[in-house]
Amino acid sequence: MNRPFDVAVFAGDGIGPEVMTPCLSIVETSVRLAGGVGPRLIPHEMGAGCYLATGSALPDVAMAAARAADAILLGAMGLPGVRYPDGTEITPQIDLRERLDLYAGVRPIRVFHGAPTPLADPRARDIDCVLVRESTEGLFAGRRESRRDGDVVFDTQRISRPACERVFKFAFDLARTRRLRGKPGRVTCIDKANVLPSMAYFRSVFLEVARMYPDVLADCLYVDAAGLQLVRAPWSFDVLVTENMFGDILSDVGAGLVGGMGMAPSADIGDRHAVFQPAHGSAPDIAGSGTANPTAMFLSAAMMLDWLGVRHNDARYRDAGALLTRAIESAFADEALVTCENGGNSTTVDVASAVTRALGRLRAAL
Repeated sequence: MNRPFDVAVFAGDGIGPEVMTPCLSIVETSVRLAGGVGPRLIPHEMGAGCYLATGSALPDVAMAAARAADAILLGAMGLPGVRYPDGTEITPQIDLRERLDLYAGVRPIRVFHGAPTPLADPRARDIDCVLVRESTEGLFAGRRESRRDGDVVFDTQRISRPACERVFKFAFDLARTRRLRGKPGRVTCIDKANVLPSMAYFRSVFLEVARMYPDVLADCLYVDAAGLQLVRAPWSFDVLVTENMFGDILSDVGAGLVGGMGMAPSADIGDRHAVFQPAHGSAPDIAGSGTANPTAMFLSAAMMLDWLGVRHNDARYRDAGALLTRAIESAFADEALVTCENGGNSTTVDVASAVTRALGRLRAAL
């Protein structure tokens, strides 16, 4: 690359701007310490506040900027009291997924040593799996294909072969990459194939794709059993792949295992574009208090740096992503950071300062 990467930045609503501001500084520091040229971080407006001000949650200029950017970094979107006329919440992040064809929703589920987990089993310290959610179809397709007949509303679930094949291949490729890092290299299909014909088809396509990856282990699990297993023995999973709604629910279960939504990053990835954002919402109840946990925002940014580095074969950005991830783990290692969702008093500034100091220590040790 002969130019810096362009990152479209949407801070959004509620605590979004509060976690985004320190994140941008940490992104620039991470890239600089890794020897790279910092990205151009270009702010744009999107979300519930934008809807109230302009009548559009995702203005055309913002959509054009997202399409033109090398990557997209989001804060939190939406406010409970701001809704469309049909009663649904403002969710421009879903519009982005659909318009940019971001079919792979990637939700890492990892416990950082020193961060809290509600599980008492010592093996909980080893939780490190990834949920991959098909993000363009499933029950969420009912947003576009819903119909009402009197007092009955029908939300249509869409499951298509092309959408299944590409997200399954993404999951198997991810399992191969993780195996190089010492992980099991296994993909588990989460479905409800015993009840729903659409899910039986989902599983059948999964098994077809699995045969293309004989070096990767593959198995299937009903979603209710998967929910149980995520609570009883989450360390048994490697890569999970599932339908849109199931993925939405299970990813929050995973967040509960690793210290809450403030520790849960995410990415929505397509063949040409990618969005990176914390999995949490806008949390208006704590907005402005300075207590929001920015860790999920930082981890999402680390995923973005790694993705940019892989996509553009830029080792400095891959190094920056790895450096930032290690710095976050180091910041929590001594258990001194305990954020508000876990009953502690560590503020947004406290976490950002600890991660920044850890970046400096790690770079000095290289």
